[in-house]
Amino acid sequence: MLESPHYLLESPDVSDDPFSDILRFTQAETLVTGGFRAGGSWAIRFPVPKTIKFFAVVKGSCWVTIDGEAQPFRFETGDVGLLAAPRSFILASDRNAAPVDAMDLFSGAGATTAELGDGDDFAHIGGHVLLDPLSGRLLADILPPWIHIQASSPQAMNFRWLLDRLVEERASELPGAQLASAQLAQLLFIQILRAHLKTATDMPAGWLRAMGDPRIAPALRLMHGEPGRSWHLEELASACAMSRTTFASHFRRVSGVAPLTYLTNWRMRLAERALREEATPVAIIAEALGYTSESAFSNAFKRLTGKSPRACRTAGRASGPHAARKQANGHLSLPKAAISIEARE
Repeated sequence: MLESPHYLLESPDVSDDPFSDILRFTQAETLVTGGFRAGGSWAIRFPVPKTIKFFAVVKGSCWVTIDGEAQPFRFETGDVGLLAAPRSFILASDRNAAPVDAMDLFSGAGATTAELGDGDDFAHIGGHVLLDPLSGRLLADILPPWIHIQASSPQAMNFRWLLDRLVEERASELPGAQLASAQLAQLLFIQILRAHLKTATDMPAGWLRAMGDPRIAPALRLMHGEPGRSWHLEELASACAMSRTTFASHFRRVSGVAPLTYLTNWRMRLAERALREEATPVAIIAEALGYTSESAFSNAFKRLTGKSPRACRTAGRASGPHAARKQANGHLSLPKAAISIEARE
C-alpha cells in the first residue's frame, strides 16, 4: 500500500528546525574505538583521514601541526578541533621530536589504546564523523578545512562536561556505555558546529552561514517546516519583519542563493533521498513537494541534479546499502557524531 502523498512532509526529517533537518540528512554513523595517553617527549603522525576528524585534549597540552597550515596550533586541556580537509597531521609534546606513525602504534591485533612514555602527562580523545557518501557532501563541502575551539572561549562551556562524561563512559563497564558514548559524541559534534557558527568571522555564503543568521531564521523555519507549500517572497519577508527587497538581498548575501532557490534546492534534496531509499512513485513525491505535475517536478529535478528522477532511483538501487543506509524504522535518525578515541583509520 502506498503512503500518503504527504509522507515527506510528515517525516521526522521534515521539521521547523533547519539545522537538525540538514544534520539528519547527512546520515552520520557512530564508531567508537580506542585512544592514547602519553608522557615525556613524544610525537605521533596521523595519516590523511578518510572522514571528518575530531579530537580534543582531555589532559595536558600538545602542539598540533596540520599539513598545509603555516603555523602549528597549541592545544590546551579542553581544546577541541575538527579537521574536515584531507590532510595528515602531527600531535606532539615536543615539536622537535621525531614522530612515530599512528598506523604502527595501533597495528596490533585488536589494539585500540596506546601509551607513550609513562603516560602521565597527556590524554587525548578523538573521533570521526562518517557521512553518507552522497547526501553527506551537503555538510562536508561547506565546512572549513579546520576548526579550533579553545577551552577558554565562552562557546566551549559545554565541551568540558561532555568530554568528562565521555571519558567516564569509555572507562566504565556499565550497561549501555556504548550507546551513552554515541549520544555524548553526537552532542559534542553539534556543539562544535554551534560554536563555529557563533565565532567564525569570514564564513562564506552558504547554508551553514544562513543557519547562524537570526534575521532569516523565521523564513528558514517556515520553508523547512512546510517544504511542499507554495511560499511567496512576501510571506517569508513578513515573517522576518523585513521588506521584500531587504529580505531577498540579505538572504542571498548570507546563503548564496535567493530564498525561493534555497527552497527548491531543499525540495530536491528531500526528493533525491526519497528516490534513493523509497519505492514511492515519482508522481507522489512530486505532489508531496508542491509540484502540480510529475513533468514539472522531473524538469526541476534534472535541472538541479543533472539526471532524471528515474535515473536517480536506478543509480541508488545499483549503489547498494552504502548509498541508501535506511534506518530500521524507515526514517533517518538524528546524526550520530562518530567518535573514536583516536586510533586508526
